[in-house]
Amino acid sequence: MSDTALRPGMAALSILGGMFALGITDNFVPYVSETGSLWQFHMVRGIMAVLLLALGAAAGIGVIRPVNLRAVLARSLFPASAMLIYFGCLSVLPIGVVVAGLFTAPLFVLLISVMFQGARVGLVRISAVLLGFIGALLVIQPDPRALDMVSFLPIVAGMLYAIGAVVTRLWCAQESTIALSAGFFAMLALFGAVGLLVLPAGGPEGFSGFVLRGWVPLTAEMWFWITVQAVGSIIGIGLIFRGYLLGEAGYVAVFEYSLLVFASFWAWILWGQTVGPLALAGMALIAGAGAVITLRTDDAMSVRAVRIPQEAE
Repeated sequence: MSDTALRPGMAALSILGGMFALGITDNFVPYVSETGSLWQFHMVRGIMAVLLLALGAAAGIGVIRPVNLRAVLARSLFPASAMLIYFGCLSVLPIGVVVAGLFTAPLFVLLISVMFQGARVGLVRISAVLLGFIGALLVIQPDPRALDMVSFLPIVAGMLYAIGAVVTRLWCAQESTIALSAGFFAMLALFGAVGLLVLPAGGPEGFSGFVLRGWVPLTAEMWFWITVQAVGSIIGIGLIFRGYLLGEAGYVAVFEYSLLVFASFWAWILWGQTVGPLALAGMALIAGAGAVITLRTDDAMSVRAVRIPQEAE
């Protein structure tokens, strides 16, 4: 069977597995952002990730050489830009505002599918996505009084992430997961290198200086956490990319809401953080939305991206 054949069940499992891995690594971001540099973090982590992926490809795990280099690079611009904004906003905005903005991505996926691909989206599926988003807001509970123009940047990240999700299958249906992952991390490494060239060494201290700092000395602790991020991100992002190759973007995007559940779970396991009643209600809505989408497979599969003819076996 072709790796690019639509398999919604496997796509959902891939997304859930990816979010499970990212839910762990996201809990360690503060260890890097307190003293490190956003640009250094992305450059070092990106290089490490590409090298690890190259080793995996050399060991026969997959193929890192892209079928269409320009398509992979063009596609990588969108999720890499989204993650650059996401990590940058974490140091200056409440995490609730940042995550809420990023989780507008499934809504943008549906909007793009309807406006530019002529997709037919059922009312039940639209309602499930909206319920999932409401559940996300209940989990993160952003404070509207804290919003300003900068607070809209996470929504831009959500839009860019959604575009990347849609074009993954549209442009890169024949690419391997390793090739897509390598393109993503290479683009982030390039962004990081550009930032380090522009910003002077050092910079403000504390979490607020994460975006404004240039090159800083890499301690053993920073090397450790960047390595953890690199390995965890390879696993998580790789599974997510594979999910978008195996299923339609409008279908699999809903399962990304599970990141809120997994992140909260690992925060409870690792740091003893508890979840309140509203957050539990939000998680129930998220799980319900995912279940509805799974049961409405026929409706979900009515959203069609441009198919690649005669896909390779």
